[in-house]
Amino acid sequence: MKMGGRNSLLLVLLFAGFFNFSQATSVTSTEPHVLRSFRIKSDQTAVTAARSCSYTLTIKTSCSSTKYTRDRVSIAFGDAYGFEVYAPRLDNPSSRIFETCSTDTFQLRGPCTYEICYLNLLRVGSDGWKPESVKVYGPNRPLITFKFNKFLPNGVWFGFNHCRKVSGSVIV
Repeated sequence: MKMGGRNSLLLVLLFAGFFNFSQATSVTSTEPHVLRSFRIKSDQTAVTAARSCSYTLTIKTSCSSTKYTRDRVSIAFGDAYGFEVYAPRLDNPSSRIFETCSTDTFQLRGPCTYEICYLNLLRVGSDGWKPESVKVYGPNRPLITFKFNKFLPNGVWFGFNHCRKVSGSVIV
């Protein structure tokens, strides 16, 4: 089948338009970013009481971070259905958590999630801290790693959101 020059050009333009449109609608980012509109979900109490799961977090502090931090560090992660695990304080200034080149492990309980698609950290204080990565192990879920390798800004949620909108309802 022979295509004319005009048809070939139209096909190329359609393909280019589709490619640009699909790229423009993507909301995921491979780099962590400030999330000024992020808010902790306050309606998780009933869900947590009904179905609670255990999570293991492994947080590696970058070798280019400050020697240690006394800053308050919070974490929130969850899925596209709104199930969220939140820990208001991971830090412990009297211990040696979040030292340069260290790896710290935490056990958290929270609502059972589907695939974890977002993770955010909040640092409040004056020392500074640069996490290299955060790994989350959950029940019946594959390990997921979020690579930060950036100093966290002070007083704002900072992280990743790879969630896609979910349509319909979910039975928990």
